[in-house]
Amino acid sequence: MKKIIRRIMVITSIVVGVLVIATALYMQQDKFGKSPRGERLERIKQSPNFKNGKFQNLSKTPQLTEGHNYFEVIYNNYIKKIPWHHPADSIPSLKTDLLSLSVDSNVLIWFGHSSYFIQIDGKRILVDPVFSGNASPLPGTVKSFKGTDAYNVADLPDIDYLFISHDHYDHVDYSTLIALKDKTKKVICGLGVGSHFEHWGYTTDQIIEKDWYEKVQLDIDFTAFVEPARHFSGRGLSTNNTLWASYIVQTSSMKIYIGGDSGYDTHYANIGNKYGPIDLAILDNGQYDEAWRYIHNLPEDVLKAAQDLKAKRLFPVHSSKFALAAHSWDEPLKKITELNKKYNVSLVTPMIGEIVNLNDTTQPFKQWWKGIN
Repeated sequence: MKKIIRRIMVITSIVVGVLVIATALYMQQDKFGKSPRGERLERIKQSPNFKNGKFQNLSKTPQLTEGHNYFEVIYNNYIKKIPWHHPADSIPSLKTDLLSLSVDSNVLIWFGHSSYFIQIDGKRILVDPVFSGNASPLPGTVKSFKGTDAYNVADLPDIDYLFISHDHYDHVDYSTLIALKDKTKKVICGLGVGSHFEHWGYTTDQIIEKDWYEKVQLDIDFTAFVEPARHFSGRGLSTNNTLWASYIVQTSSMKIYIGGDSGYDTHYANIGNKYGPIDLAILDNGQYDEAWRYIHNLPEDVLKAAQDLKAKRLFPVHSSKFALAAHSWDEPLKKITELNKKYNVSLVTPMIGEIVNLNDTTQPFKQWWKGIN
């Protein structure tokens, strides 16, 4: 019996060792990016938001809320059957010719999840683009819904400003960013995130890395203010070694809030008091769970955040392309629409590819998700 136990232990050790080595080798691939080092790391260490070797949120932010555990999360997300987790039908979309858009038109086009194109006051902005059809470093594990891959990099004009909220795989997509390299003039990101871009061949002149509460004067009457979010970061085995952020984009004609990923906190009211009213607030509303509400807004949090921001219009994103949480694919839009009867915020809910006229505050939108199986 002792010999059998000993053999089992040896075999187990070998298997574990092989898995560790295989994982380490796999994670040497370029798509995992590169951790900050050298001068970039020294700059990070000077940030008041970097303590004990990691970036910190403004408030204490455990990844799981009290009363929840990882066994429960694994069961609910990967074992338990989730009704309507993925749509059986194809998600409807429109194919707007972005290359033919007049540069003078102020518009927004959503690509699903948290990727979107903004054209404002003659400048072209792209946010967190993911066009590979996968939101994971493991091929085929988090595939996009049918119908959501209507666009690719070839459909985009040259991009003046590429905004990156944080470096998670559903926001920083290696193959997309490699293809975008020669189309992108400037990348605006939080401290440390530029390390990935430099590793992928972007030049130092293309990359603008900033800390919370700093600003970037992009052009005359065109300014980006870097503000906090309540989230986390990391690729591979590293966590919180790069900074997550939200942004105010302010031009002579309007103010847009790019919220990135965030849980609800006091930063929304602070930003609203500082910059409000906001013409359009873009906030994550999807892939949420009560178990991680500190790092992702629940739908009611989104509506409260919009009020805190003094937003004239609210565009809820982070849904309708990937299944990353244990709710039905259409729940985020259904729930925020229902809850909004109490809040009465002006919702912007376009189909993928539909033109949102940023100058038309009365533009109507259909509840396109209704009737899709």
